[in-house]
Amino acid sequence: MRVTTPRVLALLCAALLSWYTFQVAPDLADRERREAAARADAVLPPTTVLPDDDRTPHHPAPQRPTVSFPSAGKAFIGVFTSAGTHDFTEAADFARQTRHRPQVYEFSADWETDHFDAEAINRVAKRGMLPMVAWEPWDHRAEAEEPTLRGEQPEYRLSRIIHGSFDSYIRSWALGIKSLSYPVAIRFAHEMNGYWYPWCEQSNSNRRGEYVRAWRHVHKIFDAVGARNALWVWSPNVSYTNSTPLTRLYPGDAYVDWVGLSGYYGTVGKENYQSFDHLFTPTRTELRRITRKPLVITELGATDAAGRKAEWITGMFRALPRHRDIIGIIWYQAVKEIDWRVGTSQASSAAFTAGALASRYQQKWEPGMTPRLR
Repeated sequence: MRVTTPRVLALLCAALLSWYTFQVAPDLADRERREAAARADAVLPPTTVLPDDDRTPHHPAPQRPTVSFPSAGKAFIGVFTSAGTHDFTEAADFARQTRHRPQVYEFSADWETDHFDAEAINRVAKRGMLPMVAWEPWDHRAEAEEPTLRGEQPEYRLSRIIHGSFDSYIRSWALGIKSLSYPVAIRFAHEMNGYWYPWCEQSNSNRRGEYVRAWRHVHKIFDAVGARNALWVWSPNVSYTNSTPLTRLYPGDAYVDWVGLSGYYGTVGKENYQSFDHLFTPTRTELRRITRKPLVITELGATDAAGRKAEWITGMFRALPRHRDIIGIIWYQAVKEIDWRVGTSQASSAAFTAGALASRYQQKWEPGMTPRLR
């Protein structure tokens, strides 16, 4: 059979395309991942040697006086990224843009896809950052598949947590965290006063009172296995019209170590400028009617759409020293609908750098530190 020149060219093109797709493209993608990881490690290299878990009783570790984190008069600055423990590039970008090495690293783990991984959490601690897990009882992939139904996942109703459907999974995390030689903060089922997650009482056919019961059930499993190094962070969203009252959702001081808040300047539908105090003070006041536990702003960000991000950051750092109960803030260094990253402009980076230079933010986190509880 005679093969014409056009057909030969087409076959050659197809072969080249196949070779690029299966050989060159994966190699390039892998090279880009390696280079990004190298850049991140250049800024946030491992700095901490974790204790050897295999010490025998005959060779105990030398005892050092415990230091609280953060100490009185100090506060930390942390970062929350979308890549989590898989890639520290966003954290490195934050450190480079602000000239501040974050002391706390927050990352998400959902109950559908994420199993306990000690090495992943160790990667955080080795970089001198307290790990904080936003531990989410849902399948996060539903958010991308059908955003309008993200709060409707019947498998993850609060009643199923309460009645033990996930006990083996919860216990695996409890035992895993117990095996670590340092504290791990657990921000369990956050923003529960809204409607957008399956654990909110306003969604997923959940009933009033079930959130507290679910929280206590999970906490008791950790207690039962002796996971005393778990640091429990109860973290609602800033209150808004029709949000669930916080008094209905607080599990009690015996089940909570830190309280948290999520709040952003410039979310969709609320683009008008509002200062740090305007955004957080009403809910902070509401919280203080319930508990005196230390407060962490567990999600924080600002838009630069109106060119006022630097102004907002400057105002935040001016306000924070007045609120001694706020022991830390965690900046959301990611793009999600809005570019929340701190370095969207030189002005915003400079404003953050100037604020973070204050001595109150300079305490380093080390694994042997005891979390501040009052």
